[in-house]
This record gives sequence, C-alpha cells and structure tokens, in this order.
Amino acid sequence: MTTLGLLYIISAPSGAGKTSLVKKLLDTTPGIAVSVSHTTRPPRPSEQDGVDYYFVDPPTFAALAQQGLFLEHAKVFEHDYGTSRYAVLERLRAGIDVILEIDWQGARQVRARFPKTQTIFILPPSRDALRERLQGRGQDSAAVITRRLQEAANDMSHYGEFDYLLINDEFTTALEALRAIFIANRQRRETQFARQRSLLQGLLS
Repeated sequence: MTTLGLLYIISAPSGAGKTSLVKKLLDTTPGIAVSVSHTTRPPRPSEQDGVDYYFVDPPTFAALAQQGLFLEHAKVFEHDYGTSRYAVLERLRAGIDVILEIDWQGARQVRARFPKTQTIFILPPSRDALRERLQGRGQDSAAVITRRLQEAANDMSHYGEFDYLLINDEFTTALEALRAIFIANRQRRETQFARQRSLLQGLLS
C-alpha cells in the first residue's frame, strides 16, 4: 500500500485531555484529519452522528465487523468501537495525515497491520489531576468516575507500547509538543521522497 499521508494513533486514559489537544491540533495544523469511529454507545447530548461518531446498534456493528470493514475494533466500557478501513485509506492516499483516537487494544491491531504507524500516548500529570478533570466535565456520576479511574490505571500501564509519551500538565506546552511530532515526521526522508518526488527529480536532473 502506497500512501502520501501518515497514520497516527493517539491514546489516553479518559480525562487526560486527548480530545481537547487533538481538536486544537486540527485548528492549528493543516493537512490532518481525525477518523470518525463507529460505536454502539448512545450519543452524549453534545455529540452529532457522523461528526463525533457513527452511532449504530449492536447488530449493525457486528455485521460491519464480520464483513471486515473495520481497520480495528474493540470493546471499551461495554460498548463496541471500530475504525472504517476504507475511510482511513482514502484519506491517506490523498496525502492527509490521519489520526485514530483509539485505545491500546485497537493500537495493537493497527500496528500489526501497519507497523509504520506513529503512536502517541497522553498522560495526566497526576491521578488527582485526572480525577479533577473527570469531575469537572460534569458528564458522569460518581460511580462512573470511580470506574473510569480504575480503567485509567489499566490503560496507563500500556504507555510503554507507544512511540511518544506526552504529559498534559500545561495545555499550551503539550500542544506544542504534539504539533512538533507531526511536523518532524513530515520531514522524514521517506515521507519527503513520496510527497516531493517531482521536486527531487528536477533538482537532480
């Protein structure tokens, strides 16, 4: 498979600030898109179908998975999540860098198929900060927050499987570090060779 875009995975425990960082990255760095996942969980009040997720029922999700239409899929918090293979490859071939916001389970599946995928894990500065952020969202009950903190401990134990590790202590600093990863990878020799083939041939002819 020849693509001009680069494939990224960004993972984080719930409440680490991944969504806010990725949204700001898209606003400040051209040529990047986030893959919209399918999920069986119900939408939150602020979420839109086809924008935040494709919300489908369990039988529909199972049918898509059986047809092999997902690049990866996993069960998180008792709900299924999956990434459309076609949508990702179409954007990569168009020269767009694609971000998959998936957990470590999905990351393992994608890297098994695409070993050159760049993976980034975002951590909070402390467990207390993580709890405060989850409580500050005002979206979940105390019981759900406790469960998310328990799940977060398991998620964070997999940080060693990722290429880059960002600590989201100060938002602006974390955003600059995230942008630096994308900008630096675009300058890699193999990436420039694929994107600037005509220029390079002209310089050497």
